[in-house]
Order: sequence, then structure tokens, then C-alpha cells
Amino acid sequence: QVRLVESGGGLVQPGGSLRLSCAASGIIFPINAMSWYRQAPGNQRELVATITSGVTSGGSTNYAESVKGRFSISRNNAKNTLYLQMNSLKPEDTAVYYCNANINKFGSRADYWGQGTQVTVSS
Repeated sequence: QVRLVESGGGLVQPGGSLRLSCAASGIIFPINAMSWYRQAPGNQRELVATITSGVTSGGSTNYAESVKGRFSISRNNAKNTLYLQMNSLKPEDTAVYYCNANINKFGSRADYWGQGTQVTVSS
């Protein structure tokens, strides 16, 4: 069974930094991409950052315009862990952050999600 577990969230002041981690296990199919999403109260879940598999794409990262230049997505394949380094945090970044794995399962794309970790940016 696929399991994604996020950690690293918390309360930080504006301008501060946090690093989120996503520990993955049980993934036996090729991974197309892994992403971080976030959802603030009353809002839809939005894509924050994506890192693609180097097997098919050569490896690349993409960011939402609202976080570009401040956030950085990375992964440690040996540890099966995805990271999101968040710098210069703003109150608008407050949300529950979710880890996502897009998997090529029997020729079809399938998404798996973690339980989320709360990030609160406030003075």
C-alpha cells in the first residue's frame, strides 16, 4: 500500500522559513512526478510545486507564480523523501500542505496523497 507522510509544518513569523518533508513508502510503480499542494480554509487545493521524473523528462521542477523564487522542491531518492524548502514566508502561505505522488499505474496515471501538515505564518 502507498503511504505518504508529511511533516515539518508549524507556526512561523512572516519572513521565516520552514522545510517540509514527505516520506514515501509502498510505491512500486514508476513515478511520473511528485508535488506539493496546499489548501487554505475556504479555498480549493492548489498546486505549489512539482518535480518530475528524470526517466522521461530528464528531471525538472515547476512552481506556482506565487511561490517562485521563495520555495524550492527537491527529493532524496535514497531516502524516498520529498522536500519543500519555504523561505520568505508570507501570511498568504498559511494552509495545509499536502504531498502528492503521480504514479504510472498499468499505463494510467494515479494520484496518491498524504494527510497534510499545517503551516501557519503569523506574527
